[in-house]
Amino acid sequence: MPFTLSESDRTRHFRSFLSRSGLSRARLLKVTWLRVALGSCLVLCLLANARAAPEPDGKALQVYFVDVEGGQATLFVTPAHQSLLIDTGWPGNNGRDADRIVAAAKQAGISKIDYVLITHFHMDHGGGVPQLTDRIPVEAFIDHGVNRESTDKPTVGVWDAYQKVLATGKFKHILAKPGDSIPIRGMSVTVISSDGELISKPLPGAGQENASCKGAEQYPADQTENGRSLGTLITFGKLRLLDLGDLTHDQEMKLMCPVNKLGKIDIFIVSHHGSSQSDSAALVHGITPRVAIMDNGAKKGGYPSTWDIISKSPNLEDFWQLHYSEEGGAAHNVAAEFIANPNGPDAANYLELTAHPDGSFGIFNSRTQKTKDYPARVGSLRPHHSVG
Repeated sequence: MPFTLSESDRTRHFRSFLSRSGLSRARLLKVTWLRVALGSCLVLCLLANARAAPEPDGKALQVYFVDVEGGQATLFVTPAHQSLLIDTGWPGNNGRDADRIVAAAKQAGISKIDYVLITHFHMDHGGGVPQLTDRIPVEAFIDHGVNRESTDKPTVGVWDAYQKVLATGKFKHILAKPGDSIPIRGMSVTVISSDGELISKPLPGAGQENASCKGAEQYPADQTENGRSLGTLITFGKLRLLDLGDLTHDQEMKLMCPVNKLGKIDIFIVSHHGSSQSDSAALVHGITPRVAIMDNGAKKGGYPSTWDIISKSPNLEDFWQLHYSEEGGAAHNVAAEFIANPNGPDAANYLELTAHPDGSFGIFNSRTQKTKDYPARVGSLRPHHSVG
């Protein structure tokens, strides 16, 4: 039988304990209550830290880097609660990419997307348009104009499907030209490149000679949709983010040499998933980003030569990847805490940027459930670069 104490025995032992400890009954009860309260607080704190992602900040810009397996889908949500989605991922896969975008929108607390910007008409960027519009309301589409890659059947298929969506008459359509501003409340969006054309003059504060152009390789003109990518500079307070889609080396040289038309960038959304056709040293080292974020897939993007250029950029603080690059191997991937999806089964982990008007920001890795914070820069000083 289990050993038990009678009520009288428990009372006797309790009084004996009080006598030995020197505590009054009231003092002991107070200490016991305090221990219970502290324990409850600890449990609540642990539960708060275990949430799926940071709560949207009403004064911050939220940016979700959605895992679309080597395509692109980047969702911006401003403090004014307006939204911009850059690209829609792939078609097919039972609506996988559209579902992931809608999940990000829900996380951000929005029920519609105000603007969908299609950088170009390759399958991994514009292919998900029909599936997306079947799942969430969209107000307007922005693009560079007609498809210029008319002999490539997959690209023609994406273009035709996109035209059918626009033909319904349900959506506004904006044709963007270099130098245009896209009217999104809460942040400034300037068009840098579109349909093979580029801004003709340096942006305010830019225009300095680019030392990274010395000895730079000259590249032939790209003949695909990549070189016609609709690229944008996004400014939120003091923070500057650059997304050039899949813009190619030849166009990068026109933007950066002999003078840098873009100036310094805080967050560089790596062009072309880290492909060897983009991300020249003239561009990456010229803009000297604090942080680079690469939306590569396990088997797409993240080329070793490009990885080297990005990781060696002057003053780069960190390099983040949506996927571990199988081609990169141990020598050309960042440390595990900077990768949303390591080797293994598809887990759809994402990265989330929370940006503040003073130039500070944080990056949340949904896999590790950890956020790394970056303070606002003081003047022109930048920390020495270290890649994980």
